[in-house]
Amino acid sequence: MMNLTISHLQQLYSTGQMSPRRLLTSLLDSCRRADPSIWIRLLREEELQPYLARLESAHPEELPLYGIPFVVKDNIDLAGIPTSAACPEYSYTPDRSAFVVEMLIRAGAVPLGKTNLDQFATGLVGTRSPHGACKNSFQPDFISGGSSSGSAVAVAKGLCTFSLGTDTAGSGRVPAAFNNILGVKPTRGLLSTRGVVPACRSLDCVSIFALCAADADRVVRVARQYDKEDPWSRPGVPAPPAAGTGESFTFGVPARDQLAFFGNHEYEQCFKTSVDLLTSLGGTAVEIDFSPFLAAARLLYEGPWVQERQVAVGAFLGANPAAGDPVVRRIICDSPSASASDFFRALYRLKELKRETDTIMAGVDVLVTPTAGTCYTIAEVMAEPIALNSNLGYYTNFMNLLDYCALAVPTALTATVPFGVTLVGQALHDDRLLALGARLHSAAQVGMGISKEPPPVFTARHNRQEVLLAVCGAHMRGLPLHHQLMELGAEFIQKTKTAPAYRMYALNSEPPKPGLIRDEEMGQQQQVEVYRLAMAAFGHLVVGIPAPLGIGKLELEDGRWIPGFLAEPLIQRTSREITAFQGWRPYLETTGEGDR
Repeated sequence: MMNLTISHLQQLYSTGQMSPRRLLTSLLDSCRRADPSIWIRLLREEELQPYLARLESAHPEELPLYGIPFVVKDNIDLAGIPTSAACPEYSYTPDRSAFVVEMLIRAGAVPLGKTNLDQFATGLVGTRSPHGACKNSFQPDFISGGSSSGSAVAVAKGLCTFSLGTDTAGSGRVPAAFNNILGVKPTRGLLSTRGVVPACRSLDCVSIFALCAADADRVVRVARQYDKEDPWSRPGVPAPPAAGTGESFTFGVPARDQLAFFGNHEYEQCFKTSVDLLTSLGGTAVEIDFSPFLAAARLLYEGPWVQERQVAVGAFLGANPAAGDPVVRRIICDSPSASASDFFRALYRLKELKRETDTIMAGVDVLVTPTAGTCYTIAEVMAEPIALNSNLGYYTNFMNLLDYCALAVPTALTATVPFGVTLVGQALHDDRLLALGARLHSAAQVGMGISKEPPPVFTARHNRQEVLLAVCGAHMRGLPLHHQLMELGAEFIQKTKTAPAYRMYALNSEPPKPGLIRDEEMGQQQQVEVYRLAMAAFGHLVVGIPAPLGIGKLELEDGRWIPGFLAEPLIQRTSREITAFQGWRPYLETTGEGDR
């Protein structure tokens, strides 16, 4: 199994030992030879070419995910490739990728295919698909977990670096636990769900499967962009200082009589070992009352939210009686109808439970539970699909209703299927979970997926406030003032353009610099580079900016507004306008200074 971690691939690319074309072509061949239950649709060679051609005209340092292979759950749109949600009759071919997929591809990641899932993302088992039950990557007689089954197995088996899943009731966490990988269930709305076939639209999250915390962090930072076209999108804010990174911390665990392992004594022992491991990392276990979390979990399928699935695909299933997995049809179409009164009573109850659970969460730095209390064979689930699926959601169903973020972390290898725990945090505490999860994963010594290789070191950014900065001139890479950014520890994020609303002028300065002025009537797009740097470093940079330049909010072509270099209007009287070049580099090339 090749090391596909982002840091390793970037090293291979930057030294010329590997090219994206060689790697992706080889991986696509491996995917074709892999267990077919993983896939719904692999890309063909010719469909891969546009992605590879783009990378061949770029440089590894220009794109944060340059040449990184990933796969997409088949309820998430990839332009030009059918989306079926594991129901062939439902299939459509989107002209545009889901917003999250667009962000990843723009950053240089390359999609290899669409993965199998429990139909319409309804299930935690990975068996409810006309494409076959997805097999566990360690024990093929056991379930992979679902609904993001193929996405998890593809990562665990080393067929890609990361994958996209979705998570409404645990679909981005249960498969991670059963396949010895990390599963990021972000804060609801932190990753856009535009371009995702909804299950429960008010609760759905796009999830990320990765081999290690370092990779998960890199992918999340690219993907978590505010989407102005998605009404559920939620702008992220700097994470508070994280626990679990060397200092002491407290972690809540359910009271013993509230833990459920459904007769799996090995999993029960694994959880005890995981608690001991957290204690060895500086944690103090605090027993908490888990009953309000369980009460909230019951609302998901015993309350009116199950009917939100009818809103999503009920009309289609009603109009196509032959379509749909029988278990999925039963869940979506045969659930008791709920009145508006039922919904409001459930909403009031959820608010009460949310107050209780928030009080409990405020008393600890993080909550820790098993990700699942047990695992089953495919045959067991086929024989009893509803009850056993329900058992798998014991520790997961409450998460999105209560608006918490979560990280599934592998912590033990058993005689059959791996075991893991879930770290639970308040909304927008995602980074602190990754910081602790990285330490826990490393200490557990369980490898990454089916590989025994230890995860790479993860340097958490949890404890520093950061800011994005757009630069348009002398601070760009290879130009005279770029060293100032590097000395401040800035991280290159992407090359992009502004919105078509800026005029550019060549200032009379040394070294030569441009100045941008916003003009929505006469402006054009201008090339910029985006960097991330610590807030303190940003302040240091701003203090040294000479007039007539300054920092203001600059609009990018994707609609984001971030800090960037702007100029006072007075430069229009003293400087040459170069707007038509649409960037400082194109202008320098005409002056013979393009290498400066």
